[in-house]
Amino acid sequence: MALMFFGKDPNTNGDNCPTVWVDEKCADMVFQGWKADEETEAECLTVGHIPDSEAVIRVPASMVHLIRKACDEAEQRSAVQ
Repeated sequence: MALMFFGKDPNTNGDNCPTVWVDEKCADMVFQGWKADEETEAECLTVGHIPDSEAVIRVPASMVHLIRKACDEAEQRSAVQ
């Protein structure tokens, strides 16, 4: 798997912080984020089960510009496939 790096949360020190990538082969977006707290996860559970293979994460609003870039890249790559 080859991941195209788009950036880390600009409001952190650059270590162990939320990050966004795009998978170059399938155009999926990959996120590293903070684990959701129990209250957030409980609210998410009101609309359905969270399988063991999935997680609720929180990505800071300060990453919106990076996520937009990653979305554009993913959209372009998926149109080519």
